[in-house]
Amino acid sequence: MSSLAAATASATAGAGSAPAWRHYPFFDLVPVKDVHDLSSAPDIFKATPELSTIASSSVGTLVADTHGSVHILNRDFESITSWVAHVGGRVTQMVERKGVLVTLGEEDAIRSPLLKIWDLVNRDKKTGTPMLLRSVKLSLGNRPHPVSTVALSASLAHLAIGLGDGTVIIYRHLDQTLTSSNSLTSLPKPRMINDSANDPITGLGFKEPTEDNPNYSLFVTTINRVLSYQVTGKGSGSSPSVVDEIGCGLGCATMDWKAQNITVARDEAIYVCSTEGRGACYAYEDHKSSIHSHLNYLVIVSPPFIATSASMIIRNFAVKNTNYNDSDTTKVTIFEPENKYVAFSGTFTHDVREIISQWGQIYILTSDGNLSCLQEKSMATKLDHLYRKSLYGLALNLAKTQQLDESSVADIHRQYGDHLYQKSEYDNAMQQFIQTIGFLQPSYVIRKFLDAQRIHNLVTYLQELHSLGLANSDHTTLLLNTYTKLKDVTRLDSFIKTESKRNAEDDDELPFDLVTAIRVCRQAGYFEHASYLAKKYERHEDYLRIQIEDAGNYRDALQYLRKLGPDAAENNLARYGRAMLENLPEETTKLLIDLCTNSEPFTLESDVPTSAVATRQNPAPSYLSYLALNRNPTVTSTVASDIVSLPVSSIATVRPDTHSRHESIVDPPQIANLPPPEPTPTIPSQSTTPPLVKRLSPRIYFAHFVDNMEQFLIFLETVALRRWGQSVDGHGSPNSSLAVEFPFDEEADRLDQVAVWNTLLELYLTLPFKDYKGTILVEATLRNKAMAVLKSIELPYDPMHALILCSSHRYTEGLVLLWEKMGMYEDVLRYWMDQDRAGSIPGASTQVVNHLNRYGPKNPHLYPLVLIFLTSTPRLLDRHREDVKCVLEHIDDEGILPPLRVVQVLSRNEVASVGLVKEWLMARIRDSQVEIQNVSWLQTCLACLLNYDCFLRTRSSSTHIIWKQLQS
Repeated sequence: MSSLAAATASATAGAGSAPAWRHYPFFDLVPVKDVHDLSSAPDIFKATPELSTIASSSVGTLVADTHGSVHILNRDFESITSWVAHVGGRVTQMVERKGVLVTLGEEDAIRSPLLKIWDLVNRDKKTGTPMLLRSVKLSLGNRPHPVSTVALSASLAHLAIGLGDGTVIIYRHLDQTLTSSNSLTSLPKPRMINDSANDPITGLGFKEPTEDNPNYSLFVTTINRVLSYQVTGKGSGSSPSVVDEIGCGLGCATMDWKAQNITVARDEAIYVCSTEGRGACYAYEDHKSSIHSHLNYLVIVSPPFIATSASMIIRNFAVKNTNYNDSDTTKVTIFEPENKYVAFSGTFTHDVREIISQWGQIYILTSDGNLSCLQEKSMATKLDHLYRKSLYGLALNLAKTQQLDESSVADIHRQYGDHLYQKSEYDNAMQQFIQTIGFLQPSYVIRKFLDAQRIHNLVTYLQELHSLGLANSDHTTLLLNTYTKLKDVTRLDSFIKTESKRNAEDDDELPFDLVTAIRVCRQAGYFEHASYLAKKYERHEDYLRIQIEDAGNYRDALQYLRKLGPDAAENNLARYGRAMLENLPEETTKLLIDLCTNSEPFTLESDVPTSAVATRQNPAPSYLSYLALNRNPTVTSTVASDIVSLPVSSIATVRPDTHSRHESIVDPPQIANLPPPEPTPTIPSQSTTPPLVKRLSPRIYFAHFVDNMEQFLIFLETVALRRWGQSVDGHGSPNSSLAVEFPFDEEADRLDQVAVWNTLLELYLTLPFKDYKGTILVEATLRNKAMAVLKSIELPYDPMHALILCSSHRYTEGLVLLWEKMGMYEDVLRYWMDQDRAGSIPGASTQVVNHLNRYGPKNPHLYPLVLIFLTSTPRLLDRHREDVKCVLEHIDDEGILPPLRVVQVLSRNEVASVGLVKEWLMARIRDSQVEIQNVSWLQTCLACLLNYDCFLRTRSSSTHIIWKQLQS
């Protein structure tokens, strides 16, 4: 039977009279066999008494024997390299860093200890053994002292050697000497520390530099004290300081795994010392022969003792083993100081010769030549063991010590939370689930705590989810709903106001989904909170929607609109103008006037919606006719959408943002529905043309005045006066601030002018309505204004549209005026003719004659029309007999109609007698007789000429020639 302990650690076992540390079986004891003989230990350890020292290194396990040889072992503990380091002697100490080995040993014929330094990486080309770099004697006086311990810094910068007389030899900057000289005896000048009062040096250890302290320090332990010596930096070279007045035996001091503190083992306890003094102390009362560090563990070896010990492990081992020898029982304990538990405790039937920390494992070599390996269990196995015992706190501490990744730690918190949840410790469970945020799906936790009795815990989780910026819109909705359900206004205030202030410096990140928060607060009736968010994050449309549609705070909304830029105010007034006019007619009208007459330039954007452009370029002939489409005063989000295309939400109504803020501030549906912008072709030009300036169009607000005709009239008249300097009386000038020459769209501006005056003319002709009870609108005044508009040659109204208006509203004066201005004189005459036939206007026939005298000279076609009219009835003929004669004479003088046609016109009825036109007919007959006589004489002359031509043809050619000459 091997010397491995038959009994391993017990969960409740203690050590000596020490307190009962928690025991967990985190290591498995496995024997190590020779690769060629699985029934025995590795061959090199069979001669254990001949081994002088063993050390771990970066190239493998180093084994030195009493013959002065050093062996490098691989993972199978087979020698891959060996050489004689000390001829005829033995190696007493070894230490290796970065492939450089320092050996201290004895050789024949040399009284003093011998220091040698070897290069394990570069080999001698002849022998193939490591290259010897240095070889010097440690001679400090006539009487040599043995070397008790050695320490080498991790960077090879400093080497410390402790002697049995209490002297410490320090070689500083060793690495620089090794690279600068090839001499075997070249070493830095040593520094001597002899402050131990002849106490033997029992331990050495370098404190490695850190970012906070870049200097080296050396810990020195003796039998009675622990000292600290400053190796580099300020204060180096001075006497060592006393760290603790308690020392330790040889081999009972070791540096921790971070190389910052030294751990000292004494029989009553284990002490941790730093350069400032004694630190932590772990009560572990028992004899200790050596202490070693392995990662974050301490390996404690207790010397052989008898079964009367207080240790239950020793007593149980003695009972189970009949071959038990009281003097040979050795105990090995693996202690985890940070979490204060024992990971392994076992006994061995023989003395433990060496503890080797190599390749992440712990190897134990006993004096009988057997080698055992303490294999640490996997982290999953250790955690599973702790889960079964419900030791989740220790599992978390263990994960921190082992530096597990965050996802693994989060899984421990999840299991811990599930455990507490099953025990109905909901508050504590929620604290664990909060630690899983970012790794565990929030829905896992939310489903557990959705019950009304645990809604407070759910609020805590959702708040933390938002503070970490990991909440989505559903989480925001749920959190705000829980606030409103609990009616917890205080926490709602804290979440909305305090949480938003937390990220005030980071404008790109919001602690919650803004759109969702506003929507939920509105739905729950918390308008103040919704408006606070909308105003703080410049969600202008949402803020106005809340104030107008929800809270009915129109005055505040109006003040807010004035603070916005004109572009944003334009877009929002196009949506809410009608509701504002119903509640604040005068104030809203003034704001609209200021908008439309504002002098600030607005650059035309290339992405103006097509519908808006079409509306501006093709105004309808009548705007007022569309106002009755929607007379419902209820405020909706689509007010006036059927009347004129509203501007699409642009950057003017939403605060500018980046990609992390964009998802929270901009409403996704508003952007998703927009078509992608088409590329604009680039037209090369010689000079840079300034961008056009967009003047706000008053047309988009016409529909809002459907129930406010008085304000509508004021709005149109004021805009025309202040923007273009146009008025009914012709007196006025545009706003001086608008006189600045900006390159604006002249065509769009012209269409706006036409639309304004078309609508004004319609108002002048239609107002006041029958149910009007005010005093501002006076019908006579309005009609006079209408006539002034029609008479004006400067006001840019549409004449055809005005004609339709005057006709539909039976405004005779305007109709006649328009016909005259448009050159429609025949329509003027026909109008008076119709009035005469209807008998509604006395003297209408006289107006026909008067207008004929006015228009006739330049329009001859009017005379036949009047002639027909005047001879249509005996009454007209009797009244205008002389006028008829004048008309006939003018027709005859100008030759407008032939006599036959005149006769046909007069003979169409029996109104005109022959006596009326007797003289005119006689004159025409006389003229015809003269014409007939002239025709007869011309016919006689023509016959003579024809006869003479025949005579000429019978003549000779000479006579013909003479005749031709006479003719010429």
